[in-house]
Amino acid sequence: MTTMTRLMQGWMIGLLLGSTTACGEAAPPSPALVTAARAQVGVTVSYDPAYQTLDYPRGDVPRERGVCTDVVIRALRDALDFDLQKAVHEDMKAHFSAYPKIWGLKKTDRNIDHRRVPNLRTFFERRGWSLPVTQKAADYEAGDLVTCTVPPHLPHIMIVSDRRAADGAPMVLHNIGRGTQEEARLFEFPLTGHYRLRLEK
Repeated sequence: MTTMTRLMQGWMIGLLLGSTTACGEAAPPSPALVTAARAQVGVTVSYDPAYQTLDYPRGDVPRERGVCTDVVIRALRDALDFDLQKAVHEDMKAHFSAYPKIWGLKKTDRNIDHRRVPNLRTFFERRGWSLPVTQKAADYEAGDLVTCTVPPHLPHIMIVSDRRAADGAPMVLHNIGRGTQEEARLFEFPLTGHYRLRLEK
């Protein structure tokens, strides 16, 4: 396949996925994001929230373990070469007061900031990626990011799959305790956020 053919295919995919926004940002190829998340199934096999010092940028804990945010972080890097660690750190450093103070931090911590769901929610909102939270399955597209609260108060994040459950609702890719899994759990917990990424060209 020639380079021109690849570019033409990418352009056509962009049209099919919704083209660009008014501010010139393009929707990411959601099938690639879903595929990158699905590739973690059977690789990330445990849930481990332990604090760990990471490389910067593009730092990661060993792929066999992690938390829900690591599924998103890895999928964005693998599919779109978008580094949430760097992006969140830079935005928090410049706008620290805009971010949650849940953990009592007085400055950024690039080892953990991007691995916390409340910080990701703030970052996504600041980028203008928020969509309404509804209970309608049709409102959720493959590659969307969805946050919820797992009782009693655990923030959680999932990637909407391109596969659907028996009831017609999209499945999700996430790590809720047993490693990365693809499951029919989109509406199981109270939803707190719905985001559709628009990355700069």
